[in-house]
Amino acid sequence: MARTPSNMIELGSKAPDFTLPDPKGNLYSRDQVAGKHGLLVVFYCNHCPFVKHIREKFAEISAEYIEKGTGVVAINSNDIENYPDDAPERMAEDIETFGYRFPYLFDETQEVARRFDAACTPDFYLYDASLELVYRGQFDDSRPGNDEPVTGSDLKAAFDALLKGEKPSEDQKPSVGCNIKWKS
Repeated sequence: MARTPSNMIELGSKAPDFTLPDPKGNLYSRDQVAGKHGLLVVFYCNHCPFVKHIREKFAEISAEYIEKGTGVVAINSNDIENYPDDAPERMAEDIETFGYRFPYLFDETQEVARRFDAACTPDFYLYDASLELVYRGQFDDSRPGNDEPVTGSDLKAAFDALLKGEKPSEDQKPSVGCNIKWKS
């Protein structure tokens, strides 16, 4: 499995706008999914071992912060022709299986991933209420096979700072995961 780090774009960057469908064809825009305290955008997919490694804990943590007024959205930008496990019907299965409380959207053209400069799955972008980037980094230190517990500690610390009206620490480690499966 390839280990691709996130691009660590500049803090303070504005969240790119988007409108994308979920597996049922319902459209969601950036402004619809943003919460009163901000928005977490995560580039995500079904087949990646790095996503599989965290998805249960991510579902739990995202539900906790949705309850606290932060919007959460996952975006799958992978090429489904070459990676059929990431197709919308499979996304719908994962939504059901893992109880995702956030919209899980499909970026078929890959245009949204390019606007965010997304590199890997999972790739996390946390924005404040003004939709300015305050965190881009890892979920935690756990990776498939490294025996570190899956806690979501880095992302939770960023969420907690945001909810207190503070900026998360700028000492942020890149997320690491599978590269986004770009179309030829």
